[in-house]
Amino acid sequence: MTDSLAHPLFPQNEPVKTYAPGSPERASLQLRLGAMAQEVPELPLILGGHPVRTGLMGSVAMPHEHRHLLAKAHLGGAQELLQAVDAARKAKPAWSELPWEARAAIFLKAADLLAGPWRDTLNAATMLGQSKTCHQAEIDSACELIDFLRFNVHFYRQLLEQQPQSSAGCWNRLDYRPLEGFVFAVTPFNFTAIAGNLPTAPALCGNTIVWKPASTALYSAHFLMKLLQEAGLPEGVINLVAGPGATIGEAALASPELAGIHFTGSSEVFQGLWQGVSRNLERYRCYPRLVGETGGKDFILAHPSADQEALAVAMVRGAFEYQGQKCSAASRAYIPASLWPLLRERLVPMVESIRMGDVQDFSNFMGAVIDAKAFATQREAIEEARHSTEARILVGGGCDDRQGYFVEPTILEVSRPDYPTMERELFGPILSVFVYPDDAWKETLGLVNSTSPYALTGAIFAQDRQPIEEALKTLRQAAGNIYINDKPTGAVVGQQPFGGARRSGTNDKAGSLLNLLRWVSPRTIKETFAPPKDYRYPFMA
Repeated sequence: MTDSLAHPLFPQNEPVKTYAPGSPERASLQLRLGAMAQEVPELPLILGGHPVRTGLMGSVAMPHEHRHLLAKAHLGGAQELLQAVDAARKAKPAWSELPWEARAAIFLKAADLLAGPWRDTLNAATMLGQSKTCHQAEIDSACELIDFLRFNVHFYRQLLEQQPQSSAGCWNRLDYRPLEGFVFAVTPFNFTAIAGNLPTAPALCGNTIVWKPASTALYSAHFLMKLLQEAGLPEGVINLVAGPGATIGEAALASPELAGIHFTGSSEVFQGLWQGVSRNLERYRCYPRLVGETGGKDFILAHPSADQEALAVAMVRGAFEYQGQKCSAASRAYIPASLWPLLRERLVPMVESIRMGDVQDFSNFMGAVIDAKAFATQREAIEEARHSTEARILVGGGCDDRQGYFVEPTILEVSRPDYPTMERELFGPILSVFVYPDDAWKETLGLVNSTSPYALTGAIFAQDRQPIEEALKTLRQAAGNIYINDKPTGAVVGQQPFGGARRSGTNDKAGSLLNLLRWVSPRTIKETFAPPKDYRYPFMA
């Protein structure tokens, strides 16, 4: 036991490695990719710190080579969910009573392990299992997750320092308790960093976790769990349960011990969880905290004064990096008529030059979409546009799932701002462009604000300052993260706290103090040193 107020090292964003030809990190990663691609491990559930093999198996394949078996995963159901809840309950007293510095040390150690010997493994797992290029994996499964682990400790210490004033003769203080029960963390396939942050952020605050990773990201989730165990995470603090989302979710929502849900995924699934909590509300010990980051229909809005070269690059990177499978990816663009002819001439050859294929080939800019269902969604939207009089395929449009789930980067030019692909989230490499008259800037601001039910990210391109200020005012509620003269993706922990509102989520800003605040239940303590001994007040004399 120590009495101290520790000051961990002030966090700095993890530097992004380039993986340039001839670099040591490139050679090291390629070696690890080759080794992991030849293995076919069994992925158990982790309940109470121990592997659990159910015998009900699922296959994990590469999206870009879907006949290549990466791993076999044991799947659980309601029974395993209850075991996870029981393990979380048993681990809770010892974990929550640890000094906060002891909990923080585990996650700081995990960050250092990931920055060092575990970097290649997590990056390779993300590349092979989720079809990310080496750059997309590096900024996700290495740098962003390292930043989450380090910055969360920094923010949690800041939170603990938020204390009330005291008056003469008494001492007031806040005790930041963990929630009463377990936190159900439901994580997506598209960011390994999110899969790591959603369980660990509440755990840092003293909570214990039941973690349901996406079925299409079980491979990287397995290695994430092994990393945390190596860092010293006690048994039962985070319990990994793979299996059918509906079955596991229903069992979690039925538990009286549910204290919170930390979610990233589709708006429809989050709404279903919220409705399930509402149906079960009377059985809970306390009102569960619901924290969700969901869908997006993210925009790029260009003013006639926009820099065309910067705009073209932002459209390509914002729409097509990681095959458009980012909740922040640009999927609708509003371009003034005066810019469009030259901008179109820039965009088409740029997109045509994009290489797509196996992510183990480092010359590729794109991999495959995650699975057959995602592939079908993109192909259907492209075919609808191909046969529509209100849209035309400007570039791309090819789909091929013979070897992997490959969808070409596609730009659609649409004739009306409410064309379906301007409104509907597709979560793939399709960018819809609506060309507006130059003199309709104010009307276009209204279109951007009202066209989509989402409000996650958006980008404004203009050289003139006045239209930027007009856009910021009109679009104040249209995006939780807004970018000026930059693509609407790539938020960095500690620099751009991430989250949106409307149907994009609860906007609790992952990677910030605001998010950690949702995982504590403050208790006010007032201690009086010399309490009164007479009930009468002076005015009564």
